[in-house]
Amino acid sequence: MHLIFDEQRQVVPKFSNIRIVDQSPEEIVSWLRESIEYMGWATHYIEKLRTGETVSFRPRGASMKGRIESGHLCTVVPVDCSTLSVGDIVLCKVRGAEYLHLVKAINGERFQIGNNRGGINGWVGANGILENAFASNPELLLSPE
Repeated sequence: MHLIFDEQRQVVPKFSNIRIVDQSPEEIVSWLRESIEYMGWATHYIEKLRTGETVSFRPRGASMKGRIESGHLCTVVPVDCSTLSVGDIVLCKVRGAEYLHLVKAINGERFQIGNNRGGINGWVGANGILENAFASNPELLLSPE
């Protein structure tokens, strides 16, 4: 299998000023996973939160039923991870997937993330939380709007 890359290892259209790289399918998949930025449902909100903005959105699903109802307005604000505690709701990425879920446990600088139905997504380090997670404003989570 042959893929065509430019000097920055970006896939380019055929007939450009390019070079051909011969790689195994496993190498190609690995390279693509490293190179493609994942755009999930919350990517746009996370970008705004990183600039210090507060965001509001209406998440869909039943994983947080009882704490956040599907379609209800949620307001999310940036957070300092040192202030998080078990039971806080965070917007975060766990193994590449974006969640608006609960902090289920804390072990030093690691946070276990899960839903309100008993499911566990996994552990996120403090550095990952600082880059990818933001606390929800609990007073606004069950807005009747």
